[in-house]
Amino acid sequence: MQNLNSARPGLSDFDGANSVEPSLPPETRRRVAMIFWLVLLGSLFLLSPRLGAEDSLIPKTRERLASRASTRIVCLGDSVTGVYYHTGGRRAYPEMLQLILSSQYPDTPIEVVNAAISGNTTNDGLKRLERDVLSHTPHLVCLMFGLNDMGSLDPTQFRANLVSLVQKCRAGGAEMILCTPNGIMENPGRPRDRFQQFCQLMSDTAAEQAAPLCDVAQAFETLRMLEPRTWRLLFSDEIHPNMDGHRLTARLLARTISGAEPPLAPEDPPHPATPKCRARRDANQVLRVLAMPPADELLAKAAQGLRPELKLAVQRWEVEGQTLGEIEAAARQVRGNPEIDLVLVCIPEPVIPAGNPSNREISSYSWILNHSLSFGQQEWDVVVIAPSVSGSKLTADSSAREEFTRRMTRAQDLSLIARPQPEAATPGDELLLRWLRAQGW
Repeated sequence: MQNLNSARPGLSDFDGANSVEPSLPPETRRRVAMIFWLVLLGSLFLLSPRLGAEDSLIPKTRERLASRASTRIVCLGDSVTGVYYHTGGRRAYPEMLQLILSSQYPDTPIEVVNAAISGNTTNDGLKRLERDVLSHTPHLVCLMFGLNDMGSLDPTQFRANLVSLVQKCRAGGAEMILCTPNGIMENPGRPRDRFQQFCQLMSDTAAEQAAPLCDVAQAFETLRMLEPRTWRLLFSDEIHPNMDGHRLTARLLARTISGAEPPLAPEDPPHPATPKCRARRDANQVLRVLAMPPADELLAKAAQGLRPELKLAVQRWEVEGQTLGEIEAAARQVRGNPEIDLVLVCIPEPVIPAGNPSNREISSYSWILNHSLSFGQQEWDVVVIAPSVSGSKLTADSSAREEFTRRMTRAQDLSLIARPQPEAATPGDELLLRWLRAQGW
């Protein structure tokens, strides 16, 4: 993989807006970012001619959507389809697909079922097909496998399993879409040439079975060639896309289903951001918080302005003087804490990249967030606090660090507490109090 420090300048910076001066208002930068993504995604679709082109291959699904008939879609796959830490533990591309399709077809009742399990191969998919897929009587099944199959199955068995899955789903009354998995970073367990071989098998099977192919792998590869840093920022780890990667996958799949250009997937994280804390508060239970400084002190002060009966037990997560890598190493212990309701991540500003981040910096920051989350469905709440909350008006360097924090937090589908500029004089505990009240604390 290309060294990110040597990647060519231009549109590859965070949100595609590195040519924008830091002094521009955040809203302006966000609009430039949206224009970048629209242009980029448009170019990807032009370079992926098969997407949405097979109009006659899923006619019943398209007719149901157009005629406002309730439509049920099941997405079958492994951890890159399922809801796990790499997308924040609350949703993944199937959930984003439902939001996009519902926007495209506002009068059509649409349900997308996520039937993915980490570590699964097509062997596992066949074993649980009746229970997890056909029992839902889907009108359409979207199939994405390969990243685990390539390490445990020979190509002949993989293709035979794909054919069997397609035929069994069709026998159950469902139309089919085959999806190649997202691209991956080169690693010993999943060499790129074998990955490409299994993607080709998925493509060949789709053609043989007259099923649409949503070629996610090709879209990721195109982006890797055009904008390597932007491509890298779609990943939470070597093989799992973060929520930005899942948004791209959802949009590609929505286009394959509808045959039309879909809207962008929503960027706002799920609301409320702290359902575990709200549930414990409503039950009059103690809220157990792990917080990096100064979030621990800010929360203690903010709590005084909330309900008098609110009970807090705050544990300080020491990070002062540590490097980003050292904080990453400490984050590995979070999941071993059996009594936790909320993690407040407040990475110190000096260790956050201010310019073009290295691969190591991106990886460390991602893994701090990854390890702060439970492995699968979110078992405790995680919120990121930007350095500006405890600081003052942003400088050029601190603005760049703030944007990196914002970009990485959004990519993890987590909520960010940041200082609205130019509110330089508002105390950090007051900003936190406002946010907690807006969350219903």
